[in-house]
Amino acid sequence: MGILERRDENAVAYLTMNAPNRLNALSDEMLAALQSTFDSLQEDTSVRAVVLSGTGKAFCAGHDLKQMTTGRQAEDGGKAYFKDLFTRCATMMQTIQSLPQPVIAQVHGIATAAGCQLVATCDMAVASKGTRFGVNGVNIGLFCSTPMVALSRNIPRKIAFEMLTTGAFVDAAHAQSLGLVNRVVPADLLESAASELAETVAGKLGAAVKIGKQAFYEQLQKPLDEAYDYTGDVMVQNMLWRDTEEGIAAFLDKRPPEWQDQ
Repeated sequence: MGILERRDENAVAYLTMNAPNRLNALSDEMLAALQSTFDSLQEDTSVRAVVLSGTGKAFCAGHDLKQMTTGRQAEDGGKAYFKDLFTRCATMMQTIQSLPQPVIAQVHGIATAAGCQLVATCDMAVASKGTRFGVNGVNIGLFCSTPMVALSRNIPRKIAFEMLTTGAFVDAAHAQSLGLVNRVVPADLLESAASELAETVAGKLGAAVKIGKQAFYEQLQKPLDEAYDYTGDVMVQNMLWRDTEEGIAAFLDKRPPEWQDQ
């Protein structure tokens, strides 16, 4: 078995990080596998949703500290390696949000540091009861500056700052109340809950979800008036599609739509 397993079913790609002995840390190998797989999904029209999970005791414990320690042994003290590492990680995170398919994190155990960043980066998240989330780098003298980017765009800034400066964990229920995860379910229902959400999304018109996901993140970066101008243009484009016309007609006729573009 590889470090990242993929299974496709019902238009959903199920990706499983498979390094349980390292708590699915974002090692060089894991980052490369994730990047390669996400790149392959960019043009895969057979997949309309993605679920990302991890094996073993944890979803993801962040960067691989042992590997980072080895990188420090370079002549420059690791400066070039660390710069490259955080650039590669940032590229992978941004690729998730540039995918046409919504990505759902299926979270259990712990999601810490860059693992918490990964949850915050995914479009949606389902967690099992008992899961803990943290950006704990400050506890070892390494402020989670890059995880902070995704986290502070998901939850209230004062809560994010408290997590970053205290290194404290939040539990799944609190994470849901903050907006970091969408749903919290018993551990034995985690997989089915994530699958149900993914298959619901996958059942929608793929082209509409694609343009909607792109517009969602684009408008967040704009002032209010520009956001309305931009999304108005997106709505016009969407309304002119044949499948949108069919969807409206099907709704009015009280019948299932017959999509041409899935």
